[in-house]
Amino acid sequence: MALVTDSAALPFSEASLDLVVLPHTLELSPDPHATLREVQRVLVHEGRVVIAGLNPASLWGLRQWRARQWRRFGRGRLYLPDAGEFIGHWRLRDWLRLLEFELESIDFGCWRPAVRSERSLARFRWMDRVGARWWPIFGAAYVVVAVKRTHGAKLVGAAWKTAPVRANAPVSIAGRAGLANTHTDKDLESS
Repeated sequence: MALVTDSAALPFSEASLDLVVLPHTLELSPDPHATLREVQRVLVHEGRVVIAGLNPASLWGLRQWRARQWRRFGRGRLYLPDAGEFIGHWRLRDWLRLLEFELESIDFGCWRPAVRSERSLARFRWMDRVGARWWPIFGAAYVVVAVKRTHGAKLVGAAWKTAPVRANAPVSIAGRAGLANTHTDKDLESS
């Protein structure tokens, strides 16, 4: 069953999902902040969000930016669709931190330049082999996995049940001063 909905108004109750996957959703969303806030609302504590995006600090991002500049003069054409905007992984990391997410992992891929022919892609195959090692953050695509860490929420386990209890341990009976301290001044003088 498929569900088509607005990403900024998900039809799920609060804290009801364990995982949300956003494949290029933020780039195409008119309000990516609202989409992330909605994801934060529907995820449970320790829930995960997986976000795939295109990196503006890559050869693909450079080609898209250059094509947009040339289009101002009526020349050139875009390599990728004009809808949306590339969101840098550094910006995304800040947005997630503000919404109580902790970055679990970020992976980059596709270091080849943005070319149209398969022959040209094959010629730059070597860039994918060395890109992960020499310039990892400049991959054309990234996948971010973040975990929702709600401040103040604690998982209560059964550790209190297994803690040993000392015999003859002092017991606090706060609020019962009349029962605990029944000694009078005469009792104290006589002792």
